[in-house]
Amino acid sequence: MDMNRLEKISETEWRAPPHGKMRVPGIIFADEVLIREMDEKVLEQMTNVACLPGIVKASYVMPDGHWGYGFPIGGVAAFDPDEGGIISGGGVGFDISCGVRCLVSELTREDIERVKELLAHELSRAIPAGMGRGGRIFLTLPEMDEMLMGGAKWAVAQGYGEAADLEHIEEKGCMEGAHPYEVSDKAKKRQQDEMGTLGSGNHYLEVQEVTQIYHPKIAETFGIKKGQIVVMIHCGSRGLGHQIGTEYLREMALKAEEYKIKLPDRELACAPINSSLGQQYLGAMRAGINCALANRQILTHLLREAWQTFFPHSALKLLYDVSHNTCKVEEYPVEGKLRKLYIHRKGATRAFGPGHPSLPPVFQKTGQPVLIGGSMGTASYILAGMEGADQRSFNSSCHGAGRALSRHQALRQWQGKQLVQELEDRGILIRSPSYRGVAEEAPLAYKDVNAVVNIAEKAGLSRKIARLAPVICVKG
Repeated sequence: MDMNRLEKISETEWRAPPHGKMRVPGIIFADEVLIREMDEKVLEQMTNVACLPGIVKASYVMPDGHWGYGFPIGGVAAFDPDEGGIISGGGVGFDISCGVRCLVSELTREDIERVKELLAHELSRAIPAGMGRGGRIFLTLPEMDEMLMGGAKWAVAQGYGEAADLEHIEEKGCMEGAHPYEVSDKAKKRQQDEMGTLGSGNHYLEVQEVTQIYHPKIAETFGIKKGQIVVMIHCGSRGLGHQIGTEYLREMALKAEEYKIKLPDRELACAPINSSLGQQYLGAMRAGINCALANRQILTHLLREAWQTFFPHSALKLLYDVSHNTCKVEEYPVEGKLRKLYIHRKGATRAFGPGHPSLPPVFQKTGQPVLIGGSMGTASYILAGMEGADQRSFNSSCHGAGRALSRHQALRQWQGKQLVQELEDRGILIRSPSYRGVAEEAPLAYKDVNAVVNIAEKAGLSRKIARLAPVICVKG
């Protein structure tokens, strides 16, 4: 990225001044190294988002930002419905409510090593993964509607997991305002046999070891200690979310002229929040969020069943579940007035700080857990929301390392089979139905997650609590 087009605010914050049709500035949270690694397309997309009607304060990019569909991945933008604000399918993403949940055990690396090969095999057998891969569950269309209304609450009521899990999920496991009737039958049919499945791409289930603690007091509240084994699950709304995004983006593009919205990029297709189309998309998108929450809840149940085979006396307790492809209504003071804003987070994690009323009691003093996934052979992190992030980034933080190379570029550089062997030589077992998928997700195809997380902390977005190292990774 051309540094000359940005103003340096601090070592971790850069500003693109409003020009042309921009209504607000663009803000990138990064250092010079990460800025230079970002594609020019990131600056272009951030600038385009800043042109959209009703945008408030700024168009933001997180430290892991990279090129996406319409919005940059790592993009955050808030819109005011009373100022003609819009909602954009491209600002949410196709994998609606793709997210991460982390479960905590009392086991150590030594416990895992005794059964590592067998455990890896059982997890890969129990957790369906891969493009188009169906699972054990098939829902009728009426059952689909119940799931889309109930999310993880529905899943728990069906026997998947524990009621105590719900307190540790955003929205307590169920997004209000979901309207399954705004989701097409085609979208529902794509999802009928995909509940409780990981999917492909960068989705995974990973057994990890806590290798470093940065904030002992908060780590203790989270139930995290050095040497402990945790498990992360990263997935979303599968085919249903993709179909919702595809259908509504097409409809938004067709109606742009009717709504008198001049798009700087067709991929930014959107609709006024208060329009009939905007409200229809909101209802469908919220149903997609519930689908993802239910999916991760079912996967948690399948994981626990497999875990009990080897560790019958070791529970897996849910730390938290966060989403990073959403649009949610949140209140923020802007220009001295408390306003309800529609916060688009695409490849960005909500990161409420200490004392936020939406957080459960256990996290009131610590801030919300922020879960940052690594890239198969690299570290992952547990962070926590910080004071003041509401004014800096609408309580938003990074969501991962962020791609440095496209999947096509990765395929030209790495072979999946060789990567699996190299990682096994490092003590990391990879189980995947696709060597191609492994190559596409090669660790070096991503940015340095350590650098991304360090900037997130220095910029005041979220603070580091614990560093995790991969032990077993099941990928699509």
